[in-house]
Amino acid sequence: MSYQAEYIWIDGTKPSPLIRSKTKVIPDGKEPGIWGFDGSSTNQATGENSDCVLQPVFVCPDPLRGPDDKLVMCEVLLTDFTPHPTNTRAACVAVAEKYAEHEPWFGIEQEYTFLQDGRPLGWPLNGYPAPQGPYYCGVGGDKMPGREIVERHTVACMKAGLAIEGTNAEVMMGQWEFQIGILPPPLIGDQLWTARWLLFRIAEDFGVFATLEPKPVLGDWNGAGAHTNFSTKEMRAEGGWDAIIAGCEAIGKNVDEHVSNYGVGIADRLTGAHETAHYSQFSYGTSDRGASIRIPWVVAKERKGWLEDRRPNANMDPYVVSRLLVETVCSAMS
Repeated sequence: MSYQAEYIWIDGTKPSPLIRSKTKVIPDGKEPGIWGFDGSSTNQATGENSDCVLQPVFVCPDPLRGPDDKLVMCEVLLTDFTPHPTNTRAACVAVAEKYAEHEPWFGIEQEYTFLQDGRPLGWPLNGYPAPQGPYYCGVGGDKMPGREIVERHTVACMKAGLAIEGTNAEVMMGQWEFQIGILPPPLIGDQLWTARWLLFRIAEDFGVFATLEPKPVLGDWNGAGAHTNFSTKEMRAEGGWDAIIAGCEAIGKNVDEHVSNYGVGIADRLTGAHETAHYSQFSYGTSDRGASIRIPWVVAKERKGWLEDRRPNANMDPYVVSRLLVETVCSAMS
């Protein structure tokens, strides 16, 4: 007997990379090993030197197939087994190892939008739905299109053993969110990319596309982000408030570097409206969803905990964002 292993990787498409995958049939008793693919078809190689290597980094049960099948998240290597230029995980691993003593943790709130026939799911053929207001965490009738996809995705993530914490409908009709965490880097990236793959794959069965586009509809409609909750052991310890404020101050000194790596199209989303701070400015505050960084009220009350960077786009690379936050905050502690 054999089982199916779905090898998943991130390609080299610009400006935003795509998730790719293919299936390998593996004999029972054998673990998924190194495999390869045609990089000239994924914007990762030229035709005359097209081979790229898939190195498994995270394996979990495949909830969409049989009980023995697996999902295999991979990083991309060159044929000399060095990281491919599009491999952002390798740099994340290096930074995580360098600052391991600070025990960084992440929880990411992944927003996304369902599209069908070129418009958000549930929107009328012509014009717009009712204004935003009833959709966030809403229930009932035709206000909440896509719920059946969300339910299947949630169960799939649970069966896969991913650290999914919850789901909710978001502010714009057709927009939803799931949360992954609390996990260290690079595992937060491994699991978020795997959860994204599951979302895209399940949406296929409904004839729907789940997009991570940060501003899928221009105008007076909310964009889609990936709010990133971050802490270190110093922040979580008794009296961690000072470490949280120091972390906010350190991040504020690296605004351009962070924003330029927080996802393509960030200027369209971070306008200063729709619960965002303007991309060119930096601020932090307790319970302030219009700030660059929100400190939850419970954190302010307990004087310890975490901070929420609200700037990353829905299409951000979690390996890049987690690396930047660890490097910026932990280097300031050293």
